[in-house]
Amino acid sequence: MPDLPIDLEEGLAERLARSLDVEAKIPRTLEALGPVGGRDVLLLDGADGIRAGQLRELGGRVAFAANGPAGIDAPDDSADLLVSLWGPFQGVGDAESAEATRVLRPGGRLLIVLDYGRDDVCHLRGDQPEYGRLSRRDGPLLATGSKVRVIHCFWTFATMDEAGSFLGDAFGESGREVAGGLKRPRLSYNVAIYHRTVGAVA
Repeated sequence: MPDLPIDLEEGLAERLARSLDVEAKIPRTLEALGPVGGRDVLLLDGADGIRAGQLRELGGRVAFAANGPAGIDAPDDSADLLVSLWGPFQGVGDAESAEATRVLRPGGRLLIVLDYGRDDVCHLRGDQPEYGRLSRRDGPLLATGSKVRVIHCFWTFATMDEAGSFLGDAFGESGREVAGGLKRPRLSYNVAIYHRTVGAVA
């Protein structure tokens, strides 16, 4: 799910979308690491939602492509940035690296957005691969040339009651436990953007 890190039913997804990263730190960091403005951006497995809109607001020319067994459904040399938001594509391994190299122009940028953990949200999700193996120096992302920028974001709600209601509805008992420990109506949420340049600059 490209707009959100967690797959929720439609009503709950809308409530989370209104609360996640209201300070817009994620798109600002994508611009800093890209940049996005004035460039062709390929959003992998994406939908025309919040994140695509943010990329357009930054001046990116956004297109969408699916990633399947046959690779990325996009022409060769068709993008300056390849962006994967909370998806399975990480640009590691021979096949994924080859596909990133194929669709990106020389000097193109690969940006992989994943949860980083070490925050309130990780107590809702339980153990996830991106919390450990992927974030380690000897893991498949950092050991193959990617760098990481960690953004300290929040899920921000208007009131404590609203936060508690959403967390209980979306996550059941674990959500109620997290809500019970909150001192203000927001959850700490750390997002990692792994980034690297693909191919030599022309």
